[in-house]
Amino acid sequence: MKTILDFSKMKTNKEKISMLTCYDYWSAKLLSSSDVDLLLVGDSVAMVMHGYSDTLSATTDMMGLHTSAVRKGAPSSFIVTDVPFMEFRKSKSEVVETARKLMAAGASGLKVEGALGNLEMIRFIVDSGVPVMGHLGLTPQMHNQLGGYKVQARKQAEQEALKEQALQLQNAGCFALVLECVPAALAKEVTQHLQIPVIGIGSGSDCDGQVLVLQDMLGANSDFKPKFVRSYERFSELVVSAANHFVEDVKDKSFPSEREMYT
Repeated sequence: MKTILDFSKMKTNKEKISMLTCYDYWSAKLLSSSDVDLLLVGDSVAMVMHGYSDTLSATTDMMGLHTSAVRKGAPSSFIVTDVPFMEFRKSKSEVVETARKLMAAGASGLKVEGALGNLEMIRFIVDSGVPVMGHLGLTPQMHNQLGGYKVQARKQAEQEALKEQALQLQNAGCFALVLECVPAALAKEVTQHLQIPVIGIGSGSDCDGQVLVLQDMLGANSDFKPKFVRSYERFSELVVSAANHFVEDVKDKSFPSEREMYT
């Protein structure tokens, strides 16, 4: 299993870091055999696996359940789990319990969206022994406040604020930072300025690494294709084609064949 020290070393050596979301046992088992560097049990699970319209419906119990399944499928992978919406704004004792549950479920570290109002709690959790990954730019948990899912920090003042928040997260003890949907030039500047790895999504090619939602990478949702996503397969077409092939074989009685029966 890679550690936070390995990711730091990868940045130093200019070796790109790869991260994919993972929500269940079967995909974790497949990805554990791949070369991907770390897995993210993102709160996007609420949308991708449960059909909610945003990530706000994710709960600690939901995240813990999916983290446990991923850990079983990928026992040797570094797994980061998202802290659900508003969980980091509770009392220290409640936040500690949330962190304990997610780490006990199998997380190697936790991801927290935003810097403002979170820095003290991040320091506290890091000092308690929990690796924390930050997340700036388009933070989906705050999409209502941001006015939707759109590119962030286009204005100079917003860029300066983001750079300051990135440094604050590093100083608070974050071992890495996700930078989502910001201009490529800004992402490059942040990446060069920080000592910790910066993993981008929709933030250009100069970040220390890249992350995508597994289902987006596989082309599982033909109706969702933002600019920053590259689909490496046509999974939705493969599944529909396979299902239809199965139906045809059932209808024409070619399945099951004799070799697929017990005698």
